[in-house]
Amino acid sequence: MRFSYPSPPEEIPRWAREEARRWVGKDQFDVLVMAEELSGRSLEVRYVDLPEDVFGFHVCRGSRGAILINAGLPPFWRRFTLFHEIYHIVKHPKGKAFWERTFQPLSRFEREADHFAWAAVWPEWSRGDYSQWDCP
Repeated sequence: MRFSYPSPPEEIPRWAREEARRWVGKDQFDVLVMAEELSGRSLEVRYVDLPEDVFGFHVCRGSRGAILINAGLPPFWRRFTLFHEIYHIVKHPKGKAFWERTFQPLSRFEREADHFAWAAVWPEWSRGDYSQWDCP
């Protein structure tokens, strides 16, 4: 697959660095435990075949949620996508349908999730040690 990867931001906003601080360096299990505690949902991650323009998405219903991540992504981008979707689950729990009815553009919520994801993975990205993460 040929993915189009986003470039890192020139600067990660302070709010994103502060929010991501406690997530940095955690393995996937610990990340999910934290996300479950914050969201009040039981979460699972699945690696599935998706179109190359879709890194991932999440589906929540009641007390359960699933994060579906493109199985074709390299480990670093799988991790980035995990944090991006977790941010939506924790900070945008009412979902896309709700936010479409607000005065806020959806691009704002995507940008926030991207900033959080970059902040959470930045140490791995900058050191180039993301290959240590055991992603399927």
